[in-house]
Amino acid sequence: MPEISVIMGIYNTRDAESLTKSVNSVLNQTFRDFEFIICDDCSDKHYIKDFLRDISKHDDRIKIISNEKNMGLAASLNRCIEASDSNVKYIFRQDDDDYSAENRFKLQYDFMEKNPDVSILGSNIALYDENGKWGKREYPEKPEKKDFLFGVPFMHGAITFRKSDLVKSGCYLSVKETKRTEDYELLMRMYSLGYTGYNIQEELYGFREDTEAKKRRKYRYRIDEARIRYRGFKMLHMLVKGFPYIIKPLIVGVIPYHLLDFMKDKYYGRRENT
Repeated sequence: MPEISVIMGIYNTRDAESLTKSVNSVLNQTFRDFEFIICDDCSDKHYIKDFLRDISKHDDRIKIISNEKNMGLAASLNRCIEASDSNVKYIFRQDDDDYSAENRFKLQYDFMEKNPDVSILGSNIALYDENGKWGKREYPEKPEKKDFLFGVPFMHGAITFRKSDLVKSGCYLSVKETKRTEDYELLMRMYSLGYTGYNIQEELYGFREDTEAKKRRKYRYRIDEARIRYRGFKMLHMLVKGFPYIIKPLIVGVIPYHLLDFMKDKYYGRRENT
C-alpha cells in the first residue's frame, strides 16, 4: 500500500497545457509509490473531463472523484483526504496550474520520515508565468506563530501534511470565508493546536503568478481574509499584536494592480532570475 496520497482539486483550469504540465510533474516524480487523487469540482470545460478520463486509463495510481455541484477547493480536498487509503502516512498537495520539481516527493518524504515531530512540510518556490520563471519566494525555515501575522508562511501547493495530524485537526474548513483562504485558516488552526512545520530551503515547487491570477482576487475575498485573520490570530492568542495585520488585506485590496505589480517586481526580482 502507498504511504503517500497526492491530492488535487480542479475547477476550470485555465488551459489544457497548464493542467497537463501540473499532472505530469506529479506522475514523473523520482519517488513513484503514491496514489494520486483528483477531485473535479464540477468543471464545465469539456477538455478537463476528457483529460481526466484519459490519464486515469493510463496510470493506475490515479483516482478521479467528481462533485455533482461546485463545492469549492476546501470541500474538494476534504473529499480527496477521505478517499485516501487507510495506510497512507502523508498527504501531498498539488495545485492544477503549478508544477513540482521531480525530486520534491523524495526529499519531502525522507524529511518527514526522519523528523516525526514535523506535521507540516513546505519548501521555497519558483515564480513563473507564460514567459517562464521570473522570480522566487523564500519562506522561513522554521515558521513560528508570529510568521502568520504578515501572511501564510507556507506555499499551500507545496505542502506535505502528516495525515494523522491533519485529520486530528479537522482537515479543511469549508465555509464562505475560506473560499480563497482555506490554507491560511487550516495552518493557523494546526499551529494553535500545537502542531508545527518546516520549510525545505530549496525551490521544489513552481507557482504560477501572473496578471490573470491577480484579477481573480476580488475585493470580497479580501474581506473574507480579514475575518479569517481575526479568527486565526484569536486562536493563536495574538489578537492585540495582530490587529494591524487584520486590516492589511482591506488596504492591499484598494491598491491598483499596476502598483502592486511594480512592488512585487521590486521585491521578488522579476526577470532577474530567469
